Amino acid sequence: MSTTVWIILAGAVLTFLTRIGGHMVLSRFERIHPRVEAGLNAVPAAVLTTLVAPAAMNGGIPEIAALTVGVVVSLVAGGMMPMFLSSAAVLILLRHLISQ
Repeated sequence: MSTTVWIILAGAVLTFLTRIGGHMVLSRFERIHPRVEAGLNAVPAAVLTTLVAPAAMNGGIPEIAALTVGVVVSLVAGGMMPMFLSSAAVLILLRHLISQ
């Protein structure tokens, strides 16, 4: 197997171990402290911010347009999947059209 395949497999195994490890640690507690729960609830927003912030600061027209469409769709549709799909479609389309 190539090095790329081994890297992908190792990443998959480590991701699985990280997720199952967190579940195993938290399942040992009868009750989770409210601050810990609030912190865990904030993780998805923090991860999304780390993905969006560089594109917002350093992106060109396709990235800014995709972010704008994502914001509008999230306000109108209210779901993560429509926001993601519409933003990805706009980004792919504009990158394809502008690069030619």
